[in-house]
Amino acid sequence: MAFLQTHSFSETLGINTEIYVILPQQTFRQIGMTGETPEGAPPVLYLLHGLSDDHTIWMRRTSIERYVAPLGLAVVMPAVGRSFYRNLPHGGAYWDFVSEELPRVVQQFFRVSTRREDTFVAGLSMGGYGAFKLALRCPEQFAAAASLSGVLDFPAWIERSKAGQGMDIRELPGLLGPAMQPIPEEDDLFTLARMRVEDAQRGIAIPRLYTVCGREDFLYEDNVRFVNHAREIGLPLEAHEAPGEHDWAFWDRGIQKVLEWLPLRKSS
Repeated sequence: MAFLQTHSFSETLGINTEIYVILPQQTFRQIGMTGETPEGAPPVLYLLHGLSDDHTIWMRRTSIERYVAPLGLAVVMPAVGRSFYRNLPHGGAYWDFVSEELPRVVQQFFRVSTRREDTFVAGLSMGGYGAFKLALRCPEQFAAAASLSGVLDFPAWIERSKAGQGMDIRELPGLLGPAMQPIPEEDDLFTLARMRVEDAQRGIAIPRLYTVCGREDFLYEDNVRFVNHAREIGLPLEAHEAPGEHDWAFWDRGIQKVLEWLPLRKSS
């Protein structure tokens, strides 16, 4: 595998930003690990970080490079701060960055597939929310999305934060605006899920969805609520739970399961 650290200017954010990228490399003599490359441009996984982390965290806390080596899968890890993958009222347009500019820049800089069936997104905690938000708002871009311990009920998270049980309440005006506006429909996964089910009834494809959360995780009830909602409205969703907390021991196991689940095309 090749590991690249890119520094480039984001027209959307108006700042230089860093992206970590893993690219497939076929190897035969590398001790302890062999790599594979698919025929043609490789599929790509956008791997998103959580609230208290950054783009480096998956490389630092897991063996993601080793896990994807035999799969011939490229991995893109962007930095979005504590934005919740939103266009902030008085900050960066992080939603526009991850949904529009980032894929365009990746395709400009690297040889990766541009096909929907080869494009996936996954993330943990805040990044789990971001992954499902990308899949449900941009179903034409992604074949599959996975959430690990995701903030799947964003309005509930905001209400807990107002009560001092989530984010620091002083951060909320920067996230929601000084008037503390309610979460709009395009940021609410429950509403987006219902919209995608309506689309499916008109023949529009929904990305495959996968979620896993630990039973001891403080976000467990939020995850159960979203899973029940998906089942009630007929949204296809593969849901798992297991013993575990909101920690890297759980996510390191979880990302390996996600990689096994991804609908990767077979090399001929």
